[in-house]
Amino acid sequence: MGYKILSKKEICPNQYEITVKAPHIVRNAKAGQFIIFRAEECGERVPLTIADFDREKGELTLVFMAVGHSTKKLAQLNEGDELLDIAGPLGQPTHIKKYGTVVCLAGGYGAAPCYLIAKAFKEAGNKVYMVMGARTKDLIFWQDKMKNACDELFITTDDGSLGEKGFVTQVLERLIKQEKIDYAIAVGPMPMMRAVADLTRDKGIYTEASMNPIMVDGTGMCGACRLTVGGETKFACVDGPDFDAHKIDFDEVINRSRIYKDYEKKRDEDCNLLKQSV
Repeated sequence: MGYKILSKKEICPNQYEITVKAPHIVRNAKAGQFIIFRAEECGERVPLTIADFDREKGELTLVFMAVGHSTKKLAQLNEGDELLDIAGPLGQPTHIKKYGTVVCLAGGYGAAPCYLIAKAFKEAGNKVYMVMGARTKDLIFWQDKMKNACDELFITTDDGSLGEKGFVTQVLERLIKQEKIDYAIAVGPMPMMRAVADLTRDKGIYTEASMNPIMVDGTGMCGACRLTVGGETKFACVDGPDFDAHKIDFDEVINRSRIYKDYEKKRDEDCNLLKQSV
């Protein structure tokens, strides 16, 4: 059974949004969960966070960057083409309840999963602030959707080309001084999530971080998403992806991610040498 692509568009340089017909997946999908897709028979199994869905139409929306073999293959497909298979929904949903005032912090690609998360918190009766950050304005997307999902949207860019110049943490710090914040969730690059955790640690604000960036296999078997939370070993794909940010050993996670990046770089270099020798 293939999964037909209903629409596709490039929303940022090298970043795409596709909508796929997948009624059995969206039937039980919740904010914070993910899927695993294969674009072709010999393709890798790639996890992607669920960005949006329409239960009535049975449509699943995914956002991805074309950075590896499989995501580049996915980027080559167009409306009417089919994905080979999709497994999901996987992982534990974000812990949605009425906290009071919630701040969702999205760094770069983290904006995609934050949409559903913010929307769910708002529907649960919370006052929701959304803070989106990126290096430059070209990497900010879904502004209108985000405005509809929250009570107030803030945008920061490293270069000041859109919104406020700086980082999401400076907006969070300002909000903390202005009013009582009851809950915060950070989704994005590891340094950004650690910075959010450090900021809220001594302020009595329960904070969660999404460990989506370290998932590979998505079933808990490969061990790549292993992390330490409160002294206990957890797996992002089955126990998470959201964890208490104040209990995550970020040093361990960041060091492990560097090992994988070094491995990927060496693998690519070896592949290029092999191609040149053929």
